[in-house]
Amino acid sequence: ATTGLFILANKLTTAANAILIQYSAPVWVALLGQWFLGERASRLDWATIGLVLTGIALFFVQQLTIHYVVGNLVALAAGVAFAFSGLTMRRVAVTGAGTIDPLRPLVLGNLLSALLGLPFCFTAPLPDATGLVAVVALGIFQLGMAYVCYAAAIRHATAMEVILIPVIEPILSPIWVAIFFAELPGPAALVGGAIVVGAVTLRAVLARRS
Repeated sequence: ATTGLFILANKLTTAANAILIQYSAPVWVALLGQWFLGERASRLDWATIGLVLTGIALFFVQQLTIHYVVGNLVALAAGVAFAFSGLTMRRVAVTGAGTIDPLRPLVLGNLLSALLGLPFCFTAPLPDATGLVAVVALGIFQLGMAYVCYAAAIRHATAMEVILIPVIEPILSPIWVAIFFAELPGPAALVGGAIVVGAVTLRAVLARRS
């Protein structure tokens, strides 16, 4: 549901809105974690969430808009789905006591998404050979390997940690663009990115010490 809703949100609102609102997921994990898992969000968690959302807003400040209400609501739904994904996998890892692989619900969820998306393959033109290679590569590495790593991490990290750390993802994309295409982000984006990476890293260090 997360991926499908995020794709739909990108069609109905700006990419910046979709990314920022989807990454409200840590808020939902903080609110629901105690009820769902017995993992209560600490003051450090809430402070990190505030800094992360501020940083992402700064990063995309020039592209944010208050319009596209439907798209923004879809992006919010993607954030809720992302939060429940982390909560569910963490619950499987904890209650399964090592007997249930957290990757299982991810595989089942993606199979369901594939079945739901299959009809759309017949209503749109197929991509060319280059496009097909890109789709396969994205499926294997961008989603497949990421989910494998995610499922492995959830055994040893809290739901809050596995939701917060991926927030770095949208910040890294412009960095790769800057490295390979020499397109530098603006000052606000640089400050916002530094806040996000710094907040997530500092939380990890402080949480480890405590």
